[in-house]
Amino acid sequence: MLVEVAIVVFLAGGLFFTFVSAVGVVRLPDIYTSAHTASQTDTLGAGLTLVAVALAVGLETTTIKTLLLLIFVFITNPTAAHAIARAAHEEGIEPWRED
Repeated sequence: MLVEVAIVVFLAGGLFFTFVSAVGVVRLPDIYTSAHTASQTDTLGAGLTLVAVALAVGLETTTIKTLLLLIFVFITNPTAAHAIARAAHEEGIEPWRED
């Protein structure tokens, strides 16, 4: 029973943070803030969802693959957001400023 509750909590948290990431990417004013929200909240949402999957599967080889995928997501999402922001900066895209 405790495992099922943990699975639901992790899955609900993952869905919440993924939804917040999607809303942030659409609503925020420039590429820098959009990349930031996608990097932070999407990584957390994917991480929580993958933990829920690992708990649901149990102790199998699939769990090891899920945890390796979790490590891969934690490394690549922030790196990709940094690359996007750096490319925007090198292209001369100015950050949004409220005047």
